[in-house]
Amino acid sequence: MTTAAPDAATGRVTLTALTALAPAVWGTTYVVTTELLPPGHPLFAALVRALPAGLAALLLTRVVPRGPWLWKAAVLGTLNIGAFFPLLFVAAERLPGGVAATLAATQPIVVALAAVGVLGERLSGGRTGWGAVGVAGVALVVLGPDAAMDPLGIAAGIGGAVTMALGVTLTKRWGRPDGVSAPAFAGWQLTAGGCVLLVPTLLIDGVPARVDGAALSGYAWLGIVGGLLAYTLWFNGLRSLPVTATALLTLLSPLVAAAFGALLLGEGLGVVQLVGFALALTAMVGGQLAPAERPRTQRPPAGSSRPGPSEPDPGGPDTDTTDTDTTDTGPPDGPSPDGPSTADTALRGSP
Repeated sequence: MTTAAPDAATGRVTLTALTALAPAVWGTTYVVTTELLPPGHPLFAALVRALPAGLAALLLTRVVPRGPWLWKAAVLGTLNIGAFFPLLFVAAERLPGGVAATLAATQPIVVALAAVGVLGERLSGGRTGWGAVGVAGVALVVLGPDAAMDPLGIAAGIGGAVTMALGVTLTKRWGRPDGVSAPAFAGWQLTAGGCVLLVPTLLIDGVPARVDGAALSGYAWLGIVGGLLAYTLWFNGLRSLPVTATALLTLLSPLVAAAFGALLLGEGLGVVQLVGFALALTAMVGGQLAPAERPRTQRPPAGSSRPGPSEPDPGGPDTDTTDTDTTDTGPPDGPSPDGPSTADTALRGSP
């Protein structure tokens, strides 16, 4: 009995660290895209990252969605991947990289708000506050003097944050079917998201005229590591960890992207950027330590046996919300005309 609490805490830290590997891997997307992939085909890169990895997972696990999970997997794949990537691309094309990255960093705040309606939680004041600190930190790292505003770009950036927040909270709400592994569950969503991206990719991007060995290695990294492996870790952690705390881990993506930009592409990091790093990392750690929010309780009317929102409904859907509170940006390909900047690197480091 005396070792139960330490063992649980150790397991929580280990699971959080493994889950954090997903947004950290997504942070490598920009350098892979700009250094290895043919430019001008962002939707094709997103498609290649999603669909082949999803189909491979289905072949390896031999588990396909059945019954209500046919439409649930389609909804989650569309929200988490298929719709999220195009919105990010619109934001990236119409906004400076730092503005788009800052909008993407608002996802933990949107997740905290979405958890109120989707999961029936009280608003997590502590984690919402840490989310605001994280946004401020990312803004310090990536925002520059060219932070111009475009209404359509702003709408797309906010839409991407809302789409991902809904995908994350619904993933937490519906859980994962018994007997379905994390790789199979990730494969369902990658396949669904890839199918959503297929037609827009062929109509808008097309296939690159030349794909050399470097590009093949880049696509393999995006699909196998940044796709199947990262999403397996992400959805596995999302099943057990508080949803808002997990969403705060996505702050790692722009930070890792900026760090790789400084180390490999010669992009500078000044004092302001380092302060932003410290704030964002503090927000991530603080969000993990904040006390979990409990579901809202509602006393049933006198004489009524109907359960309240916090009580299980024997006839309700299969859910996994025992631990309340758990977010990918598909980066556009190619550097900006003036060369990569820290802001652009951070933007393209999201899922």
